[in-house]
Amino acid sequence: MKGVILAGGLGTRLYPLTKATNKHLLPVYDRCMVHYAIDNLLRAGMENILVVTGGPHAGDFLRVLGNGKHLGIKHLEYGYQEGEGGIAEALSIAEDFSEGQPILVVLGDNFTDADLGPAAREFREGAHLFLKKVADPREYGVAVFDEKDVSRIVAIEEKPEVPKSDYAVTGFYIYDQRAFDYVRKSEPSARGELEITTVNNFYIRDRLMTWSELDGMWLDCGSFDSLFEANRAVAQARRRDEERLRPVVPDADK
Repeated sequence: MKGVILAGGLGTRLYPLTKATNKHLLPVYDRCMVHYAIDNLLRAGMENILVVTGGPHAGDFLRVLGNGKHLGIKHLEYGYQEGEGGIAEALSIAEDFSEGQPILVVLGDNFTDADLGPAAREFREGAHLFLKKVADPREYGVAVFDEKDVSRIVAIEEKPEVPKSDYAVTGFYIYDQRAFDYVRKSEPSARGELEITTVNNFYIRDRLMTWSELDGMWLDCGSFDSLFEANRAVAQARRRDEERLRPVVPDADK
């Protein structure tokens, strides 16, 4: 299995910050956002990684990531998405890189401390989604479950006014090679993009979809509020680590 980070887009919700660089290179505490996506893949056992980016700041990734060796990546490649064709179109750029192997896909602006490794190691075929229960699912792609078998997803609805569940589809996916055929079968949405929800619904239609609940924190860092929350979460985690590692000084009065 190989790892893919989708890190394109203009990041307009984060203007004016993203006028200077790609959204995925903005800081989350003491590192760039994309470093945490790389951590997710390395922790899951992915040594070969493709970063798909685009827009006017694509070259900034080379200065930050280089060949990836200093980060522990065995082999790092870059792909370029021309225009704003959607997540599914960005995914299609990974076809040659995958070389017939399954791929663990991470949206570069999704932040989690969960371990994706167990699901990646158990994966055999089809697709696998990582879901997370949220307070307001209307902002996300939402899983619709079979009424007789709640372990089976029957559809993904994109930002429904009346959600049929409170489980959101996070930006972490595992796909086999069928994904690229499904992208080719996809039609552009009303906003003129190839949607990843369409690809996921093809898998669901063919009964090739499994899922698990993301065991950990999850944030979509595409807004100022969520970016702030990610910064705060990492800062708190760093302080906890420092406290745990700080040597105990004996009390001189005892």
